[in-house]
Amino acid sequence: MIVVTGGAGFIGSAFVWKLNTEGIDDVVIVDRLGCSGKWKNLVTRRYADFLHKDAFLQMIQADRLPFPVEILVHMGACSSTTEPDADYLMENNFHYSCRVTEWALKHGIRLIYASSAATYGDGSRGFDDDEAGIKDLRPINMYGYSKQLFDQWCLRYGIQKQAAGIKFFNVFGPNEYHKGDMSSVVYKACNQIRETGKVKLFKSHRPEYDDGGQKRDFVYVKDCADVLWWLMEHREVNGIFNLGTGQSRTWNDLIRAVFSALGREPQIDYIPMPEPLQNQYQYYTEAKMDKLLARGCPALFKPLEETVRDYVVNYLSGQEAHL
Repeated sequence: MIVVTGGAGFIGSAFVWKLNTEGIDDVVIVDRLGCSGKWKNLVTRRYADFLHKDAFLQMIQADRLPFPVEILVHMGACSSTTEPDADYLMENNFHYSCRVTEWALKHGIRLIYASSAATYGDGSRGFDDDEAGIKDLRPINMYGYSKQLFDQWCLRYGIQKQAAGIKFFNVFGPNEYHKGDMSSVVYKACNQIRETGKVKLFKSHRPEYDDGGQKRDFVYVKDCADVLWWLMEHREVNGIFNLGTGQSRTWNDLIRAVFSALGREPQIDYIPMPEPLQNQYQYYTEAKMDKLLARGCPALFKPLEETVRDYVVNYLSGQEAHL
């Protein structure tokens, strides 16, 4: 059995989709659905059972899970970079991850877990996933700090030698529609274009970047699912790895790709960045991918324009925004 925590969420449900496309439905999804719409991500998926995340934790702490588990893909977390409740993030993102990891390693279960590029903070210390550098990162929000704490915990106890941790960069694609403010700019831009015909982007407050020239490493969720599948198949590959395309692109590039996919001419309004955000804003992110590629991962990322077109045309332009 394969357990996917956060299996109704964005990346988790995309990975369940990948499993299903490979003919695998011996899957248990662990999540908390609450009043969100992410249950829709499960409608077309095939899986054996669903467990609330609290019930799953109780079962593994009592060591009474009623089925054998071969692989645990731990994607579950609160991913809001603006979540104000630090105690909640400490429990939900850090301590919960520690408990499920201890259980998985105790039983020899293959573990793949989600870290985040938010651990890199403002990027001034680079984006190198070398273990020595990971210890000294300085996240700028509590979400990033919760992920950094868990990476540091893994390094402290040598868990990175027995599991694969993934620092996801700017992931976009189907199954994110329930994320609200945390949904991608591609998703938000499509809505803006339909409503106003234009897209708003922040002006640059640094002379070396043009307005809309700030850069991110945008990576498609389907490509992320392919990498997770490869790691599942290669359980000898362990460590903490970046997951991005390895090529940063500007916000202007991204938005022009959205307009192109919609068959429209770009119309972009550049608006002032809120003052409180100016000192925390990341002007550049780019995943250094050498470490994962050196371990044999093919990581065949499609061009940004192609992935944006797939997302916009095949998901955002129809009735369904999920896989």
